[in-house]
Amino acid sequence: MKQNNYQGALQKPIGSGFNAKSTTNDVIKGIDLTGKIAIVTGGNTGIGLETVKTLALAGATVIVPARDLEKAKINLAGVPNVELEVMDLMKPESITAFAEKFLSSNRPLHLLINNAGIMWVPFRRDHRGIESQLATNYLAHFQLTAQLWPALKKAKSARVIQVSSQGHQFAPFNFDDPNFLSSEYETLQAYGQSKTASNLFTLELDNRGKEFGVRSYSLHPGSINGTELAREASLELFQKMGFCDDEGTILPEIAAHLKTIPQGAATTVWCATSSQLDSIGGVYCEDVEIATIAHEPSVTPGVKLYSLDEANARRLWDLSEKMTQISFNVGV
Repeated sequence: MKQNNYQGALQKPIGSGFNAKSTTNDVIKGIDLTGKIAIVTGGNTGIGLETVKTLALAGATVIVPARDLEKAKINLAGVPNVELEVMDLMKPESITAFAEKFLSSNRPLHLLINNAGIMWVPFRRDHRGIESQLATNYLAHFQLTAQLWPALKKAKSARVIQVSSQGHQFAPFNFDDPNFLSSEYETLQAYGQSKTASNLFTLELDNRGKEFGVRSYSLHPGSINGTELAREASLELFQKMGFCDDEGTILPEIAAHLKTIPQGAATTVWCATSSQLDSIGGVYCEDVEIATIAHEPSVTPGVKLYSLDEANARRLWDLSEKMTQISFNVGV
């Protein structure tokens, strides 16, 4: 009987030997990626940039699609084995053009790291009417993965990584109104459902793709200082969440739990490269380890069972095909 992680069946720590303080250097030690090809979205800033540097210095060729090529050139200057391409995750035609260009190179794709994301943004829609966090954090990556699927299969052994978040605990996926057509928009609720969607996609993608040698993982990188994720967040929002004082200074008890960028990218690199995960997939990871199930009603470490639900995962796959107008048949 083939194993899968539906209902969290495989969601148990495996004794990785790493922890929340482990860095990308710790995780990549002894791993040679020469000859491997990776694509990292959001790879020119924050934990995406750290991920690119780590993979490239380990020998991989890393393609970084970016909306702002000039910014990407500056941020990635001096990093070896990197190719820059244009792509805007809010524009489906841009994703298609990027994927077609990569496929035309006839190269296999060993690692697809769907890292890019937005958070704490005001209500916006793309030209299809899809809410921006759902469009960017999830549906764009569903489309990209689907359109790069031939290259992932060609690799014979590939991994797809979804950089999710503990923020998936803010909300399950709202199948009745995912685009806030009838309900009032709340930015963290929208973020939460987009990350729940990433977890459900990972679950279903791994189950469908493993027979073709493609395994999938989702992860929470941790709360990290120094990224651009909060660039549109208001001071009032951070104060409301209890992160900072009236002057905007991060509270000491919050600062004590923030990770550095190399610590924040460590779980991504582990999911992408570790031999410890060779025979397991579809799992949600955090602190460089497979996470436990989060049973408490509050936001806690671990993963909520609603984002590992088989029926939800299959339903979301079908809905995603309809929303993107892309048929993602892994057997083709």
